[in-house]
Amino acid sequence: MKKNFLEQHKELALKFKALAHPARIEILCLLKEKDYLCGELVSELPLAQATVSQHLKVLKEAGLVLSRDTGACVAYTLNPEAFEEIKESISFLSQARS
Repeated sequence: MKKNFLEQHKELALKFKALAHPARIEILCLLKEKDYLCGELVSELPLAQATVSQHLKVLKEAGLVLSRDTGACVAYTLNPEAFEEIKESISFLSQARS
C-alpha cells in the first residue's frame, strides 16, 4: 500500500509553487521593503488590479504573505516564518549523505 505525502511536504510544495511566477517574486521583493496596500502594489507593477489580487491570493494561500483589513483597503506583509521554513527545508535537502 502506498503512503500519502506528509502534510509538511504538501505545504512546502505549495510554497514553491507560489514562488514559481515572476510577478509573485516581484510582489515579494516589494513587500520585503515595506507593507503595501493592494492599490499601492498595483501602481508599482505592470499588471491589472485583478491580476495583482489573484497573485496575492496565491501567495496568501501558500502562507508567504499575511494580510490585514485596514477598513477600506487590505494591507499585505511578508510572513517571515514561512521563509524560515523554506530556508530550513532547503538546508535539510541540500545536506550531503554521509
